[in-house]
Amino acid sequence: MSLTHTRRRFLETAAVLGGAVAWPAWLPRLAFAPERTAPRGDTLVVVFLRGAADALNIVVPHGEAAYYARRPTLGIPRPDDSRAAPGTRTVDLDGFFGLHPALRPLLPAWQAGHLAAVHACGAPDESRSHFRAMELMERGVDDERGPASGWIGRHLATLNTGNASPLRAIGLGAMPQRSLSGAAPVSALRSITEFHLGGDARAAAQFQAGLATLYAGPAALDATGRETLGILNTLQTLDPTAYVPAGGARYPDSEFGLGLSQIAMLMKAKVGLEVAAIDVGGWDTHFAQGGSEGLMAGLLADLGAGLAAFHADTEAQASRLTVVVLSEFGRRVQENGSLGTDHGHGSAMLLLGGHVAGGRVHGRWPGLRPEALIGPGDLAVTTDYRDVLAEVIAARLNNAALAEVFPGYAPRPVGVVAA
Repeated sequence: MSLTHTRRRFLETAAVLGGAVAWPAWLPRLAFAPERTAPRGDTLVVVFLRGAADALNIVVPHGEAAYYARRPTLGIPRPDDSRAAPGTRTVDLDGFFGLHPALRPLLPAWQAGHLAAVHACGAPDESRSHFRAMELMERGVDDERGPASGWIGRHLATLNTGNASPLRAIGLGAMPQRSLSGAAPVSALRSITEFHLGGDARAAAQFQAGLATLYAGPAALDATGRETLGILNTLQTLDPTAYVPAGGARYPDSEFGLGLSQIAMLMKAKVGLEVAAIDVGGWDTHFAQGGSEGLMAGLLADLGAGLAAFHADTEAQASRLTVVVLSEFGRRVQENGSLGTDHGHGSAMLLLGGHVAGGRVHGRWPGLRPEALIGPGDLAVTTDYRDVLAEVIAARLNNAALAEVFPGYAPRPVGVVAA
């Protein structure tokens, strides 16, 4: 019987194991290795804040009077504002910028030099359309004429690290993020327990036996088969509900917290994870955004608690880990009549990791004076988000193929990676 017929028979059998155990989408596909090779770099974790997060209330320019003039209700009180309760004041970073008080759990990472921010950054697109902005940003291009693949997908396709793991790249959620699309295989993961075949030990044993049979053929398949079986065996031992984070870390009881804890588990299990993408939604705060408290403060509390727990949990892996947090664009400087903020332009990025040039707010701050704003009154973009990503890709992921990862764009150094 040919290998094709064997594979087809096994696929048919796998579909009925345990009643209805489907073939997992993460099984590897054979492909020729790219020409470029490099030592494997950091594990990259990309957190996308979907809905255009209000950067001015995340990294607060408390040293700028115009910020408070335009946000009499939503402005986060200055660190030394005695009229405000201490827990509602901006957490000072450098005398001019500070963090929203809900992000206070990230202060130890900042003080350790593992957290940095880039302000007034974003994409050149000024459409202020969520769909268009996210589409272009995840593809890493200026307009629709660019390649359809994502920037992470092109990074993976242009760099061969010798890593054949089916978990080289994962997207947390029902479907992989657009940025992961491309030639390299990617896995969508909602929970590690998905890999346990529904908890059916008999089905798991049959499935593994079938894999062993499938790959007991040509030598070209042996390495792939052994890799897959080894990872499957490892995943069977991982239980997210029983996971005990290191460093006394406590993840928030949310989808974001669960996602980060599972990323940490996979990193520690050494299953070949190179890139993980995870989303946090709800940032389109046109109405009742709130200031130090309220809707956005709740979102930031989840974000801050999750990142702080992840930082503490992965301290032993910090030298090989970089986390990037970004959003499709920022919000209008002037608060609106519904106690919210409308679509704007300039945003902010956060970076977390052992080789981040931390304890600094990077980028050129254009200011919030009327003559410095663009469009209907938005923060200007002075740093292209691709400059930040390109520096991480080149310096921490060991990929010099930036012209292919970001076609048509020449990145400029920002200094976000420590020398």
